[in-house]
Amino acid sequence: MDTYSIMRAFADSWFLIAMFVFFIGAAIFAFRPGSKKVHDDIANIPFRHEDKPAGDRD
Repeated sequence: MDTYSIMRAFADSWFLIAMFVFFIGAAIFAFRPGSKKVHDDIANIPFRHEDKPAGDRD
């Protein structure tokens, strides 16, 4: 078999399974219990300096 066929067979089977497992793991990580505080903090980043703009870095 040539290299293309071997890589194609690997991508069609094992890599697809690995990507699916990664997706499920990322979804579980994002929706795990106790992560609401972290997600709320990240969601409010644009509004942290609402009363005054950030200063220049000069």
